[in-house]
Amino acid sequence: MWVRTPTEIKRQRRRKAHACWDHLIIAPLWPMHGANLGTLLRTCDAVGACLAVPRLPWVPTALEIGNTLRKPSCVHWVNNPIRWLQAQRASAEIVGVELTDESVRLAFLQPARRRTVAVLGNERTGIPPEATELLDLAVEIPMVGTGMSLNVAVAGSLVAYKLSGLV
Repeated sequence: MWVRTPTEIKRQRRRKAHACWDHLIIAPLWPMHGANLGTLLRTCDAVGACLAVPRLPWVPTALEIGNTLRKPSCVHWVNNPIRWLQAQRASAEIVGVELTDESVRLAFLQPARRRTVAVLGNERTGIPPEATELLDLAVEIPMVGTGMSLNVAVAGSLVAYKLSGLV
């Protein structure tokens, strides 16, 4: 088995923050907890994605506190999540992390081949019904424990890695 050295790993990383590539956007549009947003922002940086967040009073502070990156990150600010998703449908595939009758298991989710928005709902209530209607695809993350869902940072990170094609 071949193991890369820390020097080899550093050489493969970007030297500066990426500008908006507008290919993969991770969108926790109904967040509950600020700590999850900073974690998800770091995942977005790792996979070359942008983060779309609602323009709520507490979100900028949550991102600032949770963001441990040294360089600026790509963040899209959303005023109205439903209208924003409606506008995205013209140019992107909309993938929601949600349990529906037609949900695809995470293991079968294919990497994004065109501009893709991954929508994440609230940890308790999920994606609102009016937004679920706008999804092109729903993906479920199988669980065997007693919890009904993962937190937004974990669920979003799993889906971001799958859509980016890095796993």
